[in-house]
This record gives sequence, structure tokens and C-alpha cells, in this order.
Amino acid sequence: MAQLAYSGAISIAKKIRARKISSREALDYFLARVEKLDKPINCVVTIDADRARKEADEADAALARGEIRGPLHGVPMTIKDSFQTQGMRTTSGAPELSGFVPTEDAWPVARLRAAGAVIYGKTNLPIYAGDLQSYNEVFGTTNNPHHVSRTPGGSSGGSAAALACGFTPLELGSDIGGSIRLPSHMSGIVGHKPSYGIVPAHGQIPGPPGTLTLADLAVAGPMARTIDDLKLGLDIMAGPNRWEHPAWKLKLPAPRPTSLKEYRVAAWLDDPSCPVEPESRELLEKAAQALAEAGATVDHNARPAFTLEKVADTFAALLQAALAGGVSFEKIEEYAATQGDSAAARTRRLLAVRHRQWLSINERRLQMRKRWEEFFADWDAILLPVMPCPAIVHDHSEPQASRTAMVGGEQRPYWSLTTWMAPAGACYLPATVVPVGVLQNGLPVGVQIAGPYLHDRTTLDLAKHLFSLFGNRCPKPRGF
Repeated sequence: MAQLAYSGAISIAKKIRARKISSREALDYFLARVEKLDKPINCVVTIDADRARKEADEADAALARGEIRGPLHGVPMTIKDSFQTQGMRTTSGAPELSGFVPTEDAWPVARLRAAGAVIYGKTNLPIYAGDLQSYNEVFGTTNNPHHVSRTPGGSSGGSAAALACGFTPLELGSDIGGSIRLPSHMSGIVGHKPSYGIVPAHGQIPGPPGTLTLADLAVAGPMARTIDDLKLGLDIMAGPNRWEHPAWKLKLPAPRPTSLKEYRVAAWLDDPSCPVEPESRELLEKAAQALAEAGATVDHNARPAFTLEKVADTFAALLQAALAGGVSFEKIEEYAATQGDSAAARTRRLLAVRHRQWLSINERRLQMRKRWEEFFADWDAILLPVMPCPAIVHDHSEPQASRTAMVGGEQRPYWSLTTWMAPAGACYLPATVVPVGVLQNGLPVGVQIAGPYLHDRTTLDLAKHLFSLFGNRCPKPRGF
């Protein structure tokens, strides 16, 4: 049982099907582990043990009858608290939703349940999933298991911390500005941001419960400790949404190459507009070198036909426009009149972008998508940093846009930490994050593998090759 904490979802499912362990035993193990170890981390914030035990017992009874409900039959797991879970409190970190109990599951949650998962708890996040750190007035602050003075990331920070601590083998995260990729990097686990639009995310908060709009840039995707679990999570959750379901089907292309030696990989591992700390960059370069030594073609000079600064500016404008739905009309008018060139002033003006301006920004995005198409005619994937630094220290000062972070000995604007989220995020590309080592201070560093739109299986396949070169292991926090 001691090895169960760091077993993958597929491995646990196999053990359950082989009767080496029951679903109830696996569930009770994870519940006990959370009870014993989570207090200093504070990542699993809602638990419904009674319901989960009932579902685990039902899974065991079904197995005894020869019934297997899906590839996750009987596997216990947690879910990010922005996704509605039928009968289990869902707050999205908001005090006004602290008692909200949904009557239906979000679509990806429903698909995980249909695959046999036993959902026993919810993991922490910033209020309405709106920060790079995970804290709120309802549940407090989640700490990084590798260093409690730092954040595990956001907004899927509780998800990443729970995986790093061995509290769950699989998680459901969401990503609009980096909320799967940033916590995966900061907490040392694997995560996949799918191509935009392939995982229906109806039932996530924000917007308010019952919202049917899917925000621009926003995706739902799997987080795990093995690449095979990411692949399985994507297979379970991907498909047409509620509007397209009667007629549309989804068949993602197979990985472009059939072996590592056939891969053509670009490596964009640093840039003057967002320099990466030297020690972190060294780990990224070693990852690229490991791929080259294993036979892949790796080029450090290949770039798409636009700058990082340009795509980051476009991404920032699209992101703030996507987040503006929760801002009142009166505030929008106030923000539009904001003067000055501070980070906070620029953010407010982006929140107030008029639709005509947005159309221009969107055209810029589409032109960059075309540049990516041209680039990926010659390259199968591109390696990118996730952040210019490792996990940052807690900083809950307001407003967010006025915060700064220490990167390589200099203070940088807080939201500049998302700069490397832009190339894949703005252009709807799939991106898989894999840990490639730890710094001298024990903090993990991940690399981002981006690929052509809808070629999720290519980034996941290259991620599996790279992960194997680093021992197929996520860094284990001390004490866990």
C-alpha cells in the first residue's frame, strides 16, 4: 500500500481489476494520507468521504459481478474546485459560493465518472481561478510541497500540489492564462493543455453556475504524474461539446513521427523580452541536449515568424478581454478612462477593450496561427520555458497587476511571469509540461512542449520520450 501514493491512475486501475487491491482500500488509503499530511499544504479543501466510500463499494461489487465501468474503474481522484461536481460542494474559492452544491457535473467531470473514477474531494485555487497563486477567503492558502514559503502555482495549484503530495493519481485542471502549465512547472508534475475546443468544459466556474459560454482561450485538461495518465485523461475527456455532439466526432491525429529519431524539434529556450534565470535555463538546455543525444533533430535557432513580445502583447489583450465578462459596465467605463503606463493601468484598459478593437486583436492572433502552420511544416514540436523562474514566494498584495516577482536578481512585473504561456495559449496550440530537474534550492523546473493545432498526441508522445530520458519520475517533495 505504501507505493500507492505515487502509482499512476492506470497502474491503480490495473491493480483494482486484478483484485490486488479494492477500490475501497485505495480510497481509504488516500483519505488517510490526506488526513495525515495535508495540513501544512492545504490543497484538498473539500472531502465527501461517505459518498466516495459508497461509490467505491459499488465499484467493487460491480467488479465482483464481472462488470468494468471504464478504464478508471474504482480509481479515487480529486477535482479542481472550479468544476461543478454533482452533490459535492463547488466554490471556485468565492465566499458567495461557499455553500453551493451543484445538481449536475461539469462535462469533463461527468466523463471521468463515466470512465469509472471515484471522486472523493476538491482541490484549492484562487478565487474564480484568477491568479498565478492558489489562495482564497474560503479555504486559505495552498503551499508548495517542495517549499511551503512558495506557491504551487495557479489557478490549478491545489491540483498540482495534490499530485505532488501523492494524494491523487489524476486531476482535472483548467488553463486560460497558464493555469495547467504554470502549476505543473512550479510543483514538478506533468500536465497537458489541450488544443482549444476539444475538451468540453461546460460547468466550470467562472462564469456563474449555469453559464454555457466557453471563454476564449479557456481549456480543461488532465494533470498527472505519468504521461500515459495524461493520454488516458485526454482520451476520456476529449470530444464534441453539447451543441455539436449529435453530429460531430473527434479523431485526433496520431503522433507525427513514429520514433524519437524522426522528431524535428525547435528549442526556443530564452528570449531578450523575457530572459530565463540562468540555472533554470541550464536545465532546459540539458533537456534539449538529451533529446538530441537520443537521436532527435534539435535546432536552437528555428522560430515562428513573429516575436515573443508580439505574441505576448496579443495574448495579454485576448486574456483580459476573455476575463472581462465578470466586470460591471460601470467598471468597464471607469477602466477605459484609466491613465498612465503602470502595469495596473494597462491591465484595466485591456479589460475595457471595445469589440471593434478585439476584432483587430483577433485578426492578429489568426495571422500568428498561420505563421505557426508554416513553421510546423518543417518542425514537429517546439520546446519553450514555462516561466522565467521557479515557484515564486507567496504575495497576496492587491492589485495583482501591481505585484512584482524576483527573477534572476531583478524585480519584474507579476504578469510578465505568464509571457511564455503566450505562444501556445494565444494560438490555441496543445502544450505538454514535463519536469526536467530541480534547482539547487530543491524547486522543480518544467519544460513546455508545444505542437501544431490538434496534434495533441504529438506533444504527448514527445513528452513521453523526454520524460523517459529523465527516469519517468516527477520530483518527490521531502517528507512525502
